[in-house]
Amino acid sequence: MDDTSRPHTAREQFTPEGVYLNTATHGLLPRRTVLALRRHTDEVASGRFQAVDADADIEAARSAYARLVGVPASLVAAGTHTSQFVGTIARSLPDGARVLTSEGEYGSAVHPLMTDGRLTVEQVPLERLPERIGPGTDLVAVSAVQSSNGAIAPVDDLVTACADHGARLMLDTTQSAGWLPVPADRVDFTVCSTFKWLLGPRGGAYLTATPEALDTLRPLAPNPFACARPWESLYGGPHALAEDARRLDLGPVWSAWIGLAPALELIEEVGVPAIGAHNAALGDRLRTAMGLEPAGSAIVSLKVEPEAAERVRAAGIATAERDGRLRASFHLYNDESDVDRLVKALR
Repeated sequence: MDDTSRPHTAREQFTPEGVYLNTATHGLLPRRTVLALRRHTDEVASGRFQAVDADADIEAARSAYARLVGVPASLVAAGTHTSQFVGTIARSLPDGARVLTSEGEYGSAVHPLMTDGRLTVEQVPLERLPERIGPGTDLVAVSAVQSSNGAIAPVDDLVTACADHGARLMLDTTQSAGWLPVPADRVDFTVCSTFKWLLGPRGGAYLTATPEALDTLRPLAPNPFACARPWESLYGGPHALAEDARRLDLGPVWSAWIGLAPALELIEEVGVPAIGAHNAALGDRLRTAMGLEPAGSAIVSLKVEPEAAERVRAAGIATAERDGRLRASFHLYNDESDVDRLVKALR
């Protein structure tokens, strides 16, 4: 099977009602994830579920994510929300540290930094971030793909500029992991929620760090699951924390990882390059139809009249309104006919 046919075959895993163009809010669950969650729910309801049994799913999902982003599993921490990991990074910075971020950045990526009280946060246009990095910059925090409009950050330029000036780089890959490769091995920190393009249930998030950057982080909420021997660390203490990124783990939402593990299997089977080509082609098909230049993004933001947005809803097409604009986002369960139906409704 060639790369171009894999996304179309993967569509068989999904059962959307109408046209679903809202992955940037949350992804659809593939059939294999739904089956895993049903089994889990039945086990919980019947009393057959044992918490220790979920460990295998947690580690399978961690390993699959590590393969997707190109780092060892020992550099991947598992939590529940990106903001918790951003808060951990914020607390690792010295008093008075200077942070650069993009204007209009998604809240989870910047609120923990802005509300820390010890840090100075400057917001600049996304395209100007690399040139604004200087000797006084301690951290650059930005999404690899902007939630509001799908703009893709100049990641390579940011990596280079941060290295040149001794700054650390934090990328929020929530809107990119699963369709856009990110050089996590060259980025100090990445944070990612897993319920969008990674097709998992809500309640899971990852942090990756380079070995040097990981050494600067200490857990904000140490718990048994961050310990070297979790099931031997439930009571009393102190207990030794894990020596790798797992020391930053938070107590797991079991259903999130039980559902994510099979979803990541699907992502791996299709391949991130094939998914990215598929998603970006659909985004550019919409942009071209609406008289815009191609941008290579799976997220498209359009300024439309309220009447047009109402026609989209009436046609059974799920999109989102963000920053006063209509936002459409494309993934494995979409094809050219979905784009064409949206264009017809808009016109």
